[in-house]
Amino acid sequence: VPSFRFACKAAPMKIRHLDLSQNPINSEHSQLGIPPIEESVSHPGDHPILRAAVWFAVLTLILLLSTLAWRLFFGDNELSGLEIIEQTLRNPVFWSALAVGFLAQAIDGALGMAYGITATTFLLSSGASPAAASASVHIAEVFTTGMSGISHAKLGNVNKSLFLRLLLPGIIGAVLGAVLITQFDGKLLKPFISAYLLLMGLYILSKAYRHVVKRKAPRHIAKLALFGGFVDAAGGGGWGPVVTSSLIGSGSDPRTTIGSVNFAEFFLTIASATSFILLAGEPNTWTLVAGLVLGGLFAAPFAALLCARLSAKTLLTMVGCLITFISAYNLYTALG
Repeated sequence: VPSFRFACKAAPMKIRHLDLSQNPINSEHSQLGIPPIEESVSHPGDHPILRAAVWFAVLTLILLLSTLAWRLFFGDNELSGLEIIEQTLRNPVFWSALAVGFLAQAIDGALGMAYGITATTFLLSSGASPAAASASVHIAEVFTTGMSGISHAKLGNVNKSLFLRLLLPGIIGAVLGAVLITQFDGKLLKPFISAYLLLMGLYILSKAYRHVVKRKAPRHIAKLALFGGFVDAAGGGGWGPVVTSSLIGSGSDPRTTIGSVNFAEFFLTIASATSFILLAGEPNTWTLVAGLVLGGLFAAPFAALLCARLSAKTLLTMVGCLITFISAYNLYTALG
């Protein structure tokens, strides 16, 4: 008995309070071989950390919008603010970017991926350089991921523990990726990342349609977040595909994984966008950025609501199909 007490004192165990009730979510998790969710997720209370993160996101968005409005109407511009707005609204590129931003955020907010990939592809096709495209996308994502993260947190889609474990490593990886792409060509990593994601997409699809043995909580989350943040900044997208697909593939709950990854992305996009501006200056694609931002802001709340309403099996199927298709296409274009 004394030795047992000593062992307990030397290595205390962290008790996870799982929700073992037969609610619809856990019944479906049992059929899919996914562990039950924690009580703090299934019964979201007033988490001080998440509440502080939400308020930080709200105040940051207000500050950024106020700064942009000040620069638009009172900055040193050749045209007045109203003339700039009128000129932008007459530009067909703006409306194309708005449509792309809406579609990309609708997919990203509901499935946890594809905004960066979709928007970056659009900017590259418009003639922007890889560094300028990645910088523009991350500036736009500050607004869209902020709105998406706030919506997910309010709907109970964010796992506090997972969110915190993703946060700091993701920020560090994003800064390192921004440094790399401003010095080297980030496209060299694309074939290897696409091959990995293709396999992960196929695995997620198989998980949705066969019963598997229950898995333990995913490990090495910090390393995964570091790699995902690096790939996202260096390649103009990849945080969602790398992190979301890997966590869901390891047995995490799709709903809270998507919500947590989306909310964490807001903070790493702030870090990467700031790094891009400091290292390479402001991009000259503000018309495109404005369209991406407005389209994404409209789509973010609806996408978060869709994520909360869809079943785990439906989310697994949609994520698997999306990541498999995008990865196969990227691999084909990279090797073609």
